[in-house]
Amino acid sequence: MTLPASTNKHASGQSSFALGLGLTNECNLACAFCYRDPTRTDRLDFQQVRRVVESVPLRSVNLGTGENGLHPDFRAILAYLRQQPVKLTMTSNGHSVQILADEDLEAFHELEFSLDYPNEAEQDAQRGAGNWALIHQQAARCRRLGLPVTFIAVMMRSNFDRLAEIAEIAREYDAPLRLNVYQAVRSDRFALSYEEYWAGFQLLFDRTDVLAVGEPLVRALAGLPPRQGGCGIATIRVTPRATVQPCVYWPGHGSPLDVLLDLGGEILTQDAFVDARSVPKACALCEYRPSCRGGCAGRRRLLGQLDQPDPYCPIIRGERRQLRIKLAEGRTLAKSDSACTTVVMARSR
Repeated sequence: MTLPASTNKHASGQSSFALGLGLTNECNLACAFCYRDPTRTDRLDFQQVRRVVESVPLRSVNLGTGENGLHPDFRAILAYLRQQPVKLTMTSNGHSVQILADEDLEAFHELEFSLDYPNEAEQDAQRGAGNWALIHQQAARCRRLGLPVTFIAVMMRSNFDRLAEIAEIAREYDAPLRLNVYQAVRSDRFALSYEEYWAGFQLLFDRTDVLAVGEPLVRALAGLPPRQGGCGIATIRVTPRATVQPCVYWPGHGSPLDVLLDLGGEILTQDAFVDARSVPKACALCEYRPSCRGGCAGRRRLLGQLDQPDPYCPIIRGERRQLRIKLAEGRTLAKSDSACTTVVMARSR
């Protein structure tokens, strides 16, 4: 497969990647919808982190997967990363932010807090008692320090019609809401139905302005142009097991870390990354192909249907849908073009 022009630049070292770095899969919570493997403990060590950062041209690094503050060398790794010429972000349930001193938090370009429900009762029921209060406490602390904050939600069966309410909570901190569609990595219990998927996005867009759309089908049906980044093109995920994947949801163990250390930007030539760029034959003549490219490859791969269009595609059902969106004024976010993610900002009341 011939790489897109933007991909050739990455592979030749002329441009850079968004790196998702999972220092550990440990977490102080046990959310039922989480994609991490709770049956074992895995950690990257300091030298592995250093070698990754030095082997691949990077524009941003996000610390995710588990709760990074539980890694015994978290502060040492953070001290190293803050010296690198990258935008550093972290996704947290609040714990990893709470344990850091103010001066350590200043290492981050942006801090993300996981908030999946618009009220304390549901949030704490899902994530653990006191989590709602902790998130608000630490988000307020970050804003006092002048640090940008983002809230991140998983769009799933239990909250798809209330995401705009979460965006309004985020706006209290001058923060956008970033959301990822639930992927059935461990269970399909929270998976959206076809109608819930489309209703959820339109309900959200009716009350928010759009900063970025990385969800391929949504991008296409909203009439937006093709992306320059995304999975298989400009993102790399290094897992706590010291493996490499094109997407955080990609099934299987991934390639050994040594492959990335040897290939650098040429990692895009590996099978998983090629698969992440693949377009089903059924989509060849579709008018939405340039923006959609068959939908989310990670979702298709999880379902064992990589060669089939995204199951949320309306075109293969003989339907025509058009999403109504209002674009927000320009606001650059570190993760806005790094994965199949969507970023919105609640409108002023």
